[in-house]
Amino acid sequence: MPELRQDPVSQRWVIIATERAKRPSDFKPPHQEKNGSTGCPFCPGHERETPPEVLAFRVAGTAPDTPGWRVRVVPNKFAALAPGDDVTIENRGLYRTMSGTGAHEVIIEGPDHNTFFPDMAPDHAVQVFKAWRQRYLQLSRDKKLQYIQLFKNHGRTAGASLEHPHSQLIATPLVPVTVSQEMDRFKSYWQEQESCLLCDVVEAELEAGARVTGFNSEFLAFCPFASRFPMETWIVPRRHQTGFGDCDDVQLKQLGAIVQETLGRLKKAAGDPPFNLVLHTAPLHQDDVIYHWHLELLPRLAIVAGFEWGTGIYINPTPPEIAAQSLNEIKLDQEALA
Repeated sequence: MPELRQDPVSQRWVIIATERAKRPSDFKPPHQEKNGSTGCPFCPGHERETPPEVLAFRVAGTAPDTPGWRVRVVPNKFAALAPGDDVTIENRGLYRTMSGTGAHEVIIEGPDHNTFFPDMAPDHAVQVFKAWRQRYLQLSRDKKLQYIQLFKNHGRTAGASLEHPHSQLIATPLVPVTVSQEMDRFKSYWQEQESCLLCDVVEAELEAGARVTGFNSEFLAFCPFASRFPMETWIVPRRHQTGFGDCDDVQLKQLGAIVQETLGRLKKAAGDPPFNLVLHTAPLHQDDVIYHWHLELLPRLAIVAGFEWGTGIYINPTPPEIAAQSLNEIKLDQEALA
């Protein structure tokens, strides 16, 4: 029989369609032809085709906006939001508008057009997350900004318009509704249980074990109980922290390792499917926030169709227990060498 499951954080319902359960290998992502590096604005030698860099980790002695970088951050040439003066709000009867003040940046994760995140050297992967943190902390000083969303789109159907490995940052002058709803849930749980909801989820997942796909001293990776998508995976800090900016260097090293492991398993289990990797973190400039930041990996292995859009209830044909088992069966190169 199918089963309805409720996610304890968002409180959304998901249908786990157990009668047509699929293993991740049953999915065949659409084949996508690669365009190659010719003319890619993110490749070395094309630095003048992007706006001037705001951050770069580069070889000593090399000049800004020239080759020699390892990770490079630039404003998005086609920004959804842009720096501006004070945020203005205008009411027009039932309707409200707000000035599009914010920031939209691209983190170019490496100079090699074809080296994706799981295949990077471990210290390079850590540098990517250091760039995430540095831009997060810098922009969080701006009182006009209320939320910073970091995310990675991989594959055309997941929204990646360029193949070159990159992630993005969008800072908004408001707190997104999804984040506000999660904060309300964390607050109500704290009032009822006097503990952090996601800390308790981490403890419960470690105890159950059936959905865990990886862990180290600082992070836990697991397929959530009410997964929306086949092989959806959350990566949660085992320390209680409200915002991503609180992450220290020790954690960033472990974060790079577990994200590489998780994406490596996904790539081998499902044939390098499109995915979105999104950060959930606390809003800026708010006191006494009850939250616990985390990453959500959302593979694009199932189509979101009319029922999902109409009800907000997702249908997932792969129970998270089966997804976790399939991911855990994958042998990564570093495991073979161990």
